[in-house]
Order: sequence, then C-alpha cells, then structure tokens
Amino acid sequence: MNGIATLVLIGGFFLLMAFKIPVTFSMLLAAIGSMFFVPLANPTTMVRMMIDGVSNFTMLAIPFFIVMGEIMAAGQISDKIVDLANLVVGRFRGGLAYVNCIDSMFFGGISGSAVADVSSLGSVVIPMMVKQGYDREFTVGLTVTTACQGVLIPPSHNMVIYALAAGTGVSIGQLFYAGFAPGICLGLGFMLMCLLLGKKHNFPKGEKMFKDDKVRWIGIGDTAKSGKLPEGEGWISLGKLRLGNCMKVLLSAILPMMTLVIILVGTGAGVFTATESSAVACFYTFILTYFIFRADKIKNFFKVIKNSLKTLAVVLTLIATAKAFAYMMTLLRIPNAITNALIGFSENPYVIFLIINILLLILGCFMDMAPLIMIMTPILLPVVQKLGMTDIHFGIVLIFNLAIGLCTPPVGSALFVGCAVGKTSLEATAKKMLPLFATMVILLIVFTYVPYIFRIPLFGY
Repeated sequence: MNGIATLVLIGGFFLLMAFKIPVTFSMLLAAIGSMFFVPLANPTTMVRMMIDGVSNFTMLAIPFFIVMGEIMAAGQISDKIVDLANLVVGRFRGGLAYVNCIDSMFFGGISGSAVADVSSLGSVVIPMMVKQGYDREFTVGLTVTTACQGVLIPPSHNMVIYALAAGTGVSIGQLFYAGFAPGICLGLGFMLMCLLLGKKHNFPKGEKMFKDDKVRWIGIGDTAKSGKLPEGEGWISLGKLRLGNCMKVLLSAILPMMTLVIILVGTGAGVFTATESSAVACFYTFILTYFIFRADKIKNFFKVIKNSLKTLAVVLTLIATAKAFAYMMTLLRIPNAITNALIGFSENPYVIFLIINILLLILGCFMDMAPLIMIMTPILLPVVQKLGMTDIHFGIVLIFNLAIGLCTPPVGSALFVGCAVGKTSLEATAKKMLPLFATMVILLIVFTYVPYIFRIPLFGY
C-alpha cells in the first residue's frame, strides 16, 4: 500500500502540475489522494499541521518584509540606489553594466526579492543602458541574473521559509549573515564577467562624475542664456558643482541603506529577533517614504497593503499545503528512502553534493522557489547533515541554487518579468544570458565546496 500511496503522492503531484494546476492545489490534492492508501494517516493531524505551519511567530517576518518591499517600490527608492551605483562605477567603460550589478546588490539588501528587483530597478536601468548603446537582450539578461543577489543578501523571506521548513534549531539571524558574503561575491562575479564581455564587445564608456576644467554657468534663473553669463558672474569649477551633487546622491541613498543596517546590526547584536527587526525596518521604510522623502502619498498606502496581501496569500497558502505534503512524505518515509539511496550510491560527499545540485537545478527550471524549499528541505537536509554539511551552509546553497531557477525557462518568474519590462523575447534574452548563467553555476560550486567563504565567526557561525 505504501508503494501505491507514494506513487499517488509524487506521481499525482507532477501529473497535476503537467495539467497546469497551481502548485498549491497540486500539493494539497496529491496529499489528500495519497492519504486514502495510508491507514495511519489522520486528516485531523494533517489539518492541524497546516494551521501550525502558518501560525508561527517567526512567520510574521514574511509579511513585514513583503510590505517593506512594496513601500520601497511605491516610493521609487530604486532611483536613489541607481544614482548611488552610478556615482561609484558609472564613469568606467561598461559603467552602466557595473551600475546594474551594484544597484541590484544594494536594492537586494533592501527588498529581499528578485522579482521586485527586476521590476523596480529594471524599469530604470534597462532604458538607460539601451539608450547608451547596450544590446537590449543582454541588458535584460544582466538585470534578471543580478537580481538573484536579492535572495542571498538579507533580508530574504526565502531564508525565513527555509528556517521553517528545516525545523527548530535553525537561526534566521545566522542565515542572514551567512548570505551576506555570497551575495557580494555573486555581484563581484557578475562585474568580472561584464569586464570580460566589455572588452570583447566594446561596451560604451560612461561620463566622468568629476572634471577639473572650467565651464560657463548655464541656466541660472531666467537671465542666463546659453553660452553667456549674467553681468558680474565669472567662471566656476564643474568639479565643485558636481561634488555637491554627489554628496546629495550619497546622502539620499544612505537613508534607504540604513534598512539593511537595522536588520543586520539589530539581529547580530541581539537587540531584535529576526521578526522584530523586520517590523522595525518596515516602520522605518514607511517613515522614510511617506514623511522624509515624501515620494508617495499616504492615501496610496492602502494600495501597498493590497498588493502585499496578494503576495502574502500566495506564500501562506503554499506553506500550509506544503506542510500537508511533508506530513504524507514523513508517513511514507520518503526522506529516509532518498537519504539511503543517495548515500548508497556513493560514499564520497563531493559526488553527493554534485548530484543534489544537479537535481535542484533541474527542478528549479520547472517549479517556483518557495514550494521547492518547503518540499526539498526535509528530504535533503538529513542527507547533507550525515555528510558533514551544516544546516546553515545547506540553506545558502539551496536558496542560491533555486535562485538560478528564477532566471531559467520555462518557469523563471524573474526572467518573465524582465522580458516584460525590457520588451524582449524569452528566447533571445536566454541566449544572451548564457555567460551570466555560467557565472552563477561556477559560484554555486564554489559555495558548495568552500563553506568558509561565508562563515561569520563573530556571530557564532
């Protein structure tokens, strides 16, 4: 009977997915169907596990992070991030490509969402790059792949989901700190690839932010005329003029970046839990957007809440049904069977880690990130722990691996959003993404086999 139940659970899930049934309902229907073939299965227990899965104090971090990202998007904070990145690297050859990498690094540390990164930053950076002469498909591909930094650099609600799926004992704060260095390494890897591609394809060169030559002051009030100065005016230094503008850009971007400081320092110093830090950071972004920058009207905040509730409803129902699916997998001892099969295949941990990565890369092409975290964590975590990989290390590898799936067809949500924003075809964009995709795969291997790259001894990991 267990064999039939397993076939109904796993086979039914993929069959329903093949008929384009939403993943939430596919998991729930497959779990209910398999329950009829398992005498020990208790419907009451299944429902209770579904409720417990979403009625968790730690779960409160997810809605706060989602609302925070929506507030940032409403206030167009991405413009200030792009200006800061342009200030740092915009003047070099291929400068806007570097800007694309760095602004995703900055904004990813605020929104924690790859899709939010693509939709907000993409609408700003893609037109800029295309206007300066960059290939449109490459521009969209770069925007999509660099957005993956958002799921690694804290805050990341996917890390919260992983902590819930892994069970007690996994620190969200340690996950946040562990993801910081890989997120930065990923950004540097993309910049290195842009440097190589820039030399090959002769990327455009950006304008210098500082110049020492003197120019006439043009456009002072109504009296100034092009090429002429009002009587009594003299020459001014463009360098001094632009220095003031640069300071304004820097100060405007520092305030949004303080969100990341609140989360990291608050959790690292023990001032807040991860859930409390998310609430404080959400309140901070609310004050920043509606009262300091006044970038949006307070009456539009209800639209922010509405958009947040739509996203939150999808996430919470998915977590609840994934708990039902995991309940049936546990009864059928599927995680134990897969653990024994993988360990029996080879005693070499490097081989097992490679197989797991390939499996996750393939699954990431066909399923979204959150359900895969909920399904695969209880299956694979016992395997890697037996081979010496810690739960924090595996969490970063799992999340980054599935983040690559956000950029790959046929179900790559970040890729679809990027193509819609940049007005390009999926096929042409995916072709131009191959070097960037290779960069991510290489770094995935590095993160898998070199765990010391993201260990933070100061905070106990």
